[in-house]
Amino acid sequence: MESTPREIDTSVPHSARIWNYWLGGKDNYPVDRAAGEQFLEIFPGMRQGARASRGFLTRSVRFLAEAGIRQFLDVGTGLPTVDNTHEVAQRVAPDSTIVYVDNDPLVLAHARALLTSTTEGRTAYIDADAREPAGILAEAAAYLDFERPVGLILSGIMGHIVDDEAAQSIVQQFVGALPSGSYLSLNDGSNVLSKANVEAHEQYNESGAAPYKQRSPEQLLRFFEGLELVEPGLVMVSQWRVDPGRFGEAPEVDGFGGVGRKP
Repeated sequence: MESTPREIDTSVPHSARIWNYWLGGKDNYPVDRAAGEQFLEIFPGMRQGARASRGFLTRSVRFLAEAGIRQFLDVGTGLPTVDNTHEVAQRVAPDSTIVYVDNDPLVLAHARALLTSTTEGRTAYIDADAREPAGILAEAAAYLDFERPVGLILSGIMGHIVDDEAAQSIVQQFVGALPSGSYLSLNDGSNVLSKANVEAHEQYNESGAAPYKQRSPEQLLRFFEGLELVEPGLVMVSQWRVDPGRFGEAPEVDGFGGVGRKP
């Protein structure tokens, strides 16, 4: 989808760019690095949490591709980094189609340049807000066949929908539009391990950036209502189907994720 480029606001920290900084990327600005460092001063474990979340995304997308999913809708894409959804999926199944969704103009610019595809598959980008599932689904229908199973990816995005009922409704609208045999891969920040993490998020939410709400595992589990959770269920993102032969124990992080199948 082509849309008119919007001006990138570099005066206010942005979650996608801060996340990029935590992951070791270069697509960020001084205001983002300052906010990211301020967060890390209070809760140094956030960098490890960000990497664990990315690892969960990689493993869950690979699982879906190995389970036969060939269509992916990744809402809240964030800035491209290593092992993006299309790279993981198309490594397993080169004919996979991936539709990315985000509303950050910097993400849009990078997506058009970097989110390329195999010759057998396809990638597309929709410039839209996750709060508008009906519009996203309508546009995605130009690329995805909603008569066939789809892998819905919601990675670290639902925390930006701070109202619990609104967040629940958004997930239900997306999942409700998917056919039987589709999957939801969802992970988000939690608030169970560290008071420092909670304090860091409170300060972050006062910085002028879009607020982020941490949820308990019980609250996150609600997003999977009506779905069949894949083993091992909803667990810390660092511990979901960890690769065999991985060196050392999986670290504890304040983030939970799971994959659910629509019956």
